[in-house]
Amino acid sequence: MAVEATKFRLMRHAQTAWNREGRIQGQIDSNLTAAGEAAARSWGEILKNQPWDRLLVSDLGRARRTADLVNAVLGLPATPDSRLREMDWGDWAGKTVREIQDRFPGWIEEQEVKGWDFRPPGGESRADQLQRCREALSDAAQRWPGETVLVVAHGGVIKSLIYRALGRAFLPSEPEVIKPYHLHWFSVKNGDLRLDRLNALALGHGPEDVES
Repeated sequence: MAVEATKFRLMRHAQTAWNREGRIQGQIDSNLTAAGEAAARSWGEILKNQPWDRLLVSDLGRARRTADLVNAVLGLPATPDSRLREMDWGDWAGKTVREIQDRFPGWIEEQEVKGWDFRPPGGESRADQLQRCREALSDAAQRWPGETVLVVAHGGVIKSLIYRALGRAFLPSEPEVIKPYHLHWFSVKNGDLRLDRLNALALGHGPEDVES
């Protein structure tokens, strides 16, 4: 019997207080802003006519809160997965880029040229994050073959999955291709993860912030 592909629609959590301040969150949480909560509620209305089977959610608070607000409209079974967390930014979590540059001149630039091997002090690499996120989607596909799953995660998670699918080196010189406040369509069949459509569905405008 042929295995059906599981379809994943990935979206980022809504704006948080630290996003607005330009602070790196990583695996530390800050609350959604009022604008972020309003945006998440509106996303539920936009998504309610899609053929969803369930929600798969990062277990970090900002993703779960976003999912709760969206799911108030959708009413889907929801499953948290810690492997969908944002990258662990280690010693840089809670700081702005300016603070890091002032305290450790040249450190960010030194790491950025490493591409997938970028690793903040005390944190994990982009390659490490990618591996665990791919495993989360692969396991979900085995658990729910043929279903359509809405995934609420983080900017770094989505960027890593898209960049690997596009064969990117994750270097600063690469042009931006990901539009904010969009769903991105992936699928998994027989363990093969593929990007089906980039920037597939617009969720409307949202507050400007830093995705981390």
